[in-house]
Amino acid sequence: MRTTKPNSTIAIKTILLAVFFLLVFLLVIILRSSSLPARPLSCPPIKQSLPEDPQTCNKLSPTTAETLVHYVTSNITPQQTFKEISVSLRVLNKKSPCNFLVFGLGHDSPMWAALNHGGRTVFLEEDKSWIQQIQSKFPNLESYHVVYDTKVSRASDLMDIGKQKECKVVEDPRVSKCELSMKGNLPDEVYEVEWDLIMVDAPTGYHDEAPGRMKAIYTAGLIGRNRADGETDVFVHDVDRVVEDKFSKAFLCDGYLTEQEGRLRHFTIPSHRARLGRPFCPL
Repeated sequence: MRTTKPNSTIAIKTILLAVFFLLVFLLVIILRSSSLPARPLSCPPIKQSLPEDPQTCNKLSPTTAETLVHYVTSNITPQQTFKEISVSLRVLNKKSPCNFLVFGLGHDSPMWAALNHGGRTVFLEEDKSWIQQIQSKFPNLESYHVVYDTKVSRASDLMDIGKQKECKVVEDPRVSKCELSMKGNLPDEVYEVEWDLIMVDAPTGYHDEAPGRMKAIYTAGLIGRNRADGETDVFVHDVDRVVEDKFSKAFLCDGYLTEQEGRLRHFTIPSHRARLGRPFCPL
């Protein structure tokens, strides 16, 4: 039979070692706890940022909504090609919302108003009955009736008149002495607004008895030159025709021509009032 003394000695040593390691472990825990910064007894609740008015939402403008419905339900397409429209669209993307004056009221009018969302788009139309027809479909379009007193058959005479000294003077179209200026033909709003873009796509000009765009082109250039500062982008459509071709080059100037795509020309007309002494066309 074995004696119990050696076993009891081993057991005592084992217990002492266990107590030693337990004390060391507790000491390490205490030291770590004392080295950490004290935590607050309670943390404030996390605030959630909510919109002030959760009921509000962004709605399409009436003009944009009407435009979408029109083009989805109609087989009629705009008069200009995709590439031609893209020229004006690039400028609108940079300048809108802006002031956009359009000579003409047509199937593309809702598109122009929608592309200038938030800005002011005004249409000038020669045909009263057509204005009524378009307004019945698109009551939010701003359009005005304009009377023209010219004919395409007089284009050559008017070109000669445009070369006279009084037609090179930059001033308010209402007081201009040039016969090409539209003095009292337009509503006051047109003369009093500084237009950022002007589109000349009217009046009718495809036969000798039609009004032609001689005065519209000249007046668009005069409006651009007469602004206080900055520049006006002027677009002329149907430049494959004689009047639009010659009058745009003569009165909007080759030197101001920025781009041509198909039947559309884009001119950038700077203010002549901001820098006095500019020649009517750049030399």
